[in-house]
Amino acid sequence: MCNQDIRCAAGGAGVKLWQIADALGISDGGLSRKLRKELSEEKKGEILSIIEKISQNKG
Repeated sequence: MCNQDIRCAAGGAGVKLWQIADALGISDGGLSRKLRKELSEEKKGEILSIIEKISQNKG
């Protein structure tokens, strides 16, 4: 499965994909479509930092 590292990071941090999509300013369906193909390292870094930010704000 593509972008497994993002999916695992989000799940481990208790962050839902819709929360990431909201932070990116796109729909949750749009994020799901993007995750079907492997993202660039730059885009992965952006998403991983969003996951970290969201998880810090939760706790």
